[in-house]
Amino acid sequence: MTIRVLLADDQTLIRAGFRVLVDRAPDLEVVGEATNGREAVELAAATRADVILMDIRMPELDGIEATRLITEDEDLAGVRVLILTTFELDENVLRAGASGFLSKSVEPADLQEAIRVVAGGEALLSPKATRGLIARFLDESTPGPLPSPVRLDGLTERERETMALVAAGLSNDEIGERLYVSPLTAKTHVNRAMMKLSARDRAQLVVFAYQSGLVRAGDLPVQ
Repeated sequence: MTIRVLLADDQTLIRAGFRVLVDRAPDLEVVGEATNGREAVELAAATRADVILMDIRMPELDGIEATRLITEDEDLAGVRVLILTTFELDENVLRAGASGFLSKSVEPADLQEAIRVVAGGEALLSPKATRGLIARFLDESTPGPLPSPVRLDGLTERERETMALVAAGLSNDEIGERLYVSPLTAKTHVNRAMMKLSARDRAQLVVFAYQSGLVRAGDLPVQ
């Protein structure tokens, strides 16, 4: 199955470079190019791309707001957004619903694999990157959990444990190793937690883990 990719960047040379890298993989295909956030939203609806490579700083509508509009549109529920930028990221990436982020200096093979990961419904959030984002997403000087309507009453103890490991940036394979279960079982626990909490993807599950007080920024492992 070919993964359909939409490029959103206001710089022609950067789009051209990413097009070459994407089209070089036999299972990836560029289906459109947007020069600003407004075009990205329109082309997301027109192409129904599986993954959008989204720049943050673009004219007319920036990548964060474009991402928010796309991820909040129920008709585009299957579209994933992967942020690509040279700038420091903040909590707005998570709030907007992006499934992950990468530096524009990423290696070609890593970019291709990142697209596959995000297309598969997983979040591309490493423990180190998650620590930085969550530290700003939550005010660590504020004691106690962040006030939020997110409640975990419907989750089993194993689903809570799995959710905490997702928030630490672990993959299904790593969660399986930690819990002594198969990667498929780990994925099942993750999916059930997402379903019960109506989370769009793993990135939103990370946000919910912190909003509910299940984990705190200081709980993340240093890597």
